[in-house]
Amino acid sequence: MRLTSAEHTRLALVQAGLQLFGEKGFEGTTTREIATAAKANIGSISYHFGGKEGLRAACADHIVSLIGEIAGPALDLGIERSRGLSAQEARATLERVLDTMTGFIIARPEAGLIVKFVLRELTHPTVALDRIYDGIFAPVHKRLCGVWEAATGEPAESDVTKLTVFTLIGQVVYFRIAAEAVRRRMDWDEIGGGNASAISAVAIGNLHAILAARDARKGTS
Repeated sequence: MRLTSAEHTRLALVQAGLQLFGEKGFEGTTTREIATAAKANIGSISYHFGGKEGLRAACADHIVSLIGEIAGPALDLGIERSRGLSAQEARATLERVLDTMTGFIIARPEAGLIVKFVLRELTHPTVALDRIYDGIFAPVHKRLCGVWEAATGEPAESDVTKLTVFTLIGQVVYFRIAAEAVRRRMDWDEIGGGNASAISAVAIGNLHAILAARDARKGTS
């Protein structure tokens, strides 16, 4: 769908905010720099967001919306429904989520902007982090924990399950956080769509290894 001129300007300002807030921090970024990066009038920040603080909140909402669009089709099950999954169905869902996450984080250019913005917020939390946590981090993590329970029988809200799910997510996010180090060590020209399938295969292999270890432990108990 074609964006209107106002919608295009608003999106450009959000993307500029994600980039500059992530690279320079909120205090280190001026509204003039944002407007210049977005190729917009400086007054448009106040018009669309009420000021720089409102733009930061809009950046957080954009992250929630975008990741929700990506995660939704891959993980369209709430905790209650996930408990009704067979172990095989739940394990297939976990594989699908890892593959989808890898494709987004590795292949989508805006993922780099999002990760930098979120890392800034995690280091210096503001209300923007509250919006991201409440809007996407917590619900997606809880849903994945529910699927993990269906896959393994381990309680969704146990510390072990929560930490395991964080580990599964973190292994993929690392490739964006440490992209330059990975690129050099792997002797790749870049980290992008061409590498996503190889990274996904390893991440899913790690999932299989964790599940196999759980199965073996059950068999000997």
